[in-house]
Amino acid sequence: MNNLTLLIPAKEESGSLPIVLKELEKYDLNILISMDQGDVDTYEITKKFNCEVLFQKNLGYGSALIEGINKINTKYLCIFNADGSFNPIELENMYRKLETNNFVFGSRYNKDASSDDDTLLTFIGNKFFSLFGQIFYKLKINDILYTFIMGETEKFKEIALKEKDFKICVEMPINIELRKFNYTTNSSHERARLKGRKKVNEFKDGFLILICLIKNLLKKPI
Repeated sequence: MNNLTLLIPAKEESGSLPIVLKELEKYDLNILISMDQGDVDTYEITKKFNCEVLFQKNLGYGSALIEGINKINTKYLCIFNADGSFNPIELENMYRKLETNNFVFGSRYNKDASSDDDTLLTFIGNKFFSLFGQIFYKLKINDILYTFIMGETEKFKEIALKEKDFKICVEMPINIELRKFNYTTNSSHERARLKGRKKVNEFKDGFLILICLIKNLLKKPI
């Protein structure tokens, strides 16, 4: 998988990131850490591993992804969490599915999938937003807020992402569907965060995601 780059957005992840990077050492792939230059503790961790660092020009989770996507030049890329919740053993199966698809979405709600990190509130919210996406956007995924996504780098660039915060979670599948790219899902087991605190505010970000879904209804198919 040496033509694959893991894009890891990292914010105040000095506790989890070294464990994640150590676990990834056995894989033949590239790693790009997208982060805020002021996050000194996390940056010091990256110096101990074979990875590239991109300092964000703009703040926000979405900005970390957009700027990272635009920098990557390998054939494939995969968004990968810095908190240890994504299991790298799932990478190879997702990679194989790219033989017949432009994108592969990890899903915690497929058969034989699960989550150690979902709360009742996030479970209900995700089910609601996923159903909203299926009804109004004809999305063929059941875990719209899960950003364990692998795909062709050029196709990632073509979907022209703009959301600079967590709304990018729903913008990605919507834009992929609007452009009629091929995609499928892969059963995923979400592990519990290793250390530190969640960066998502369930109520605030949930409201913003709902607004984003409604706003995008005005988009015309490309």
